[in-house]
Amino acid sequence: MNSSYLWMQSHNFRIRTITAGTDISNLNDIKSLEEIISFLLIAKRRFEENGYEVQTTRIALPHFYKISSTPLNNKSIKALQQFDQKCAEHGIMLAIGDLFPPDAYAPNSLPNIEQLISTTQMLSFHTAIASAQHGIHFNSIKMAAKICHMLALKSKGGEANFRYTASANCPPGIPYFPTAYHSGPPSFGIGLESANIFNFALKDVKWQEAKTSIEKHLNEASGPIVQIAEELSQRHSFSFNGIDASTAPGLDASIAAAIESLTGVPFGCTSTLSACALITDVLKSLPFKTCGYSGLMLPVIEDQILAQRASEERYTVEELLLFSAVSGTGLDVVPIPGDTSTLVIAGLYRDMASLSQKYNSKILSARLFPIPGKKAGEMVEFDNPYLTACKVMPLK
Repeated sequence: MNSSYLWMQSHNFRIRTITAGTDISNLNDIKSLEEIISFLLIAKRRFEENGYEVQTTRIALPHFYKISSTPLNNKSIKALQQFDQKCAEHGIMLAIGDLFPPDAYAPNSLPNIEQLISTTQMLSFHTAIASAQHGIHFNSIKMAAKICHMLALKSKGGEANFRYTASANCPPGIPYFPTAYHSGPPSFGIGLESANIFNFALKDVKWQEAKTSIEKHLNEASGPIVQIAEELSQRHSFSFNGIDASTAPGLDASIAAAIESLTGVPFGCTSTLSACALITDVLKSLPFKTCGYSGLMLPVIEDQILAQRASEERYTVEELLLFSAVSGTGLDVVPIPGDTSTLVIAGLYRDMASLSQKYNSKILSARLFPIPGKKAGEMVEFDNPYLTACKVMPLK
């Protein structure tokens, strides 16, 4: 009996990630990294023994600039390559937070960033473009646009941007990448691939019954996971941050399909905004311990129905950002034309940062995919097995 069959028999969703982190002291602290790896292997095995499919395990480190005595250079790149190799041996993903302090602009570092990404396989990072302490980071926005543009040009199909995002007001302890980073004592959180939970909850359900149905299904799914996580926390020196209840989809689990079940119309049509707001209201008031985004995720090329509706031109990039005003986690894996300038990318980042600040430091991120050689309306396919084909979306 294969593992996929066992998964279908026991649960209608996956654990997308178990993400753990600790405050390592420096880039030579291999011992702390090995301790996290050991814990993640134990945690993964424990959940699998209880019938869960654990899709990924991940490590989040403190911001790179806090644990490195120098900016990114050959020496620190070599140390990070060793971290990456250690994680790759166990199939564990690695996030190193922000490379730069708040509002830094360092275009001379672009060749080193290219070298880092091209010589690692598990590593991801982000650039913070807004925070409660410093407001909008205008210099960081310029830097983030240059990084996004460079990664698109210097990687096959622009897919290096899968490991990079611009973030606004994102706290430590988010289980999902590339925004993840760590602060404080050892801890871990769990992210679910929960789109199928919403599909079950919203099937043949009226609007006025939808919230209650979602709450019921999420509580039933999450209760046993919280219990196992708390047991792991008691036995090991990792505190449990909670579950990121975000609606992460997969290629066989579409959150857009769940929304369409509720609205009765294709995603992007009128009432889509209302459905997004309803789902978010539930996610922000769950009775179990939550962490991270805990919001509505709409990753265009990770969800086959979202990709299909984008290809049908039923919604725009700007409308996705509008949906983030009432819900959502921002702009995720959005395919845009390869000739999009850094000025336009920076403008989109600035809009997201402004939205984040306007709505009380709302947690948002933007993972854009400029596709080299592709124009708006052209179809693009990806080597990454977690991404689906989609038309490149235009930007106004």
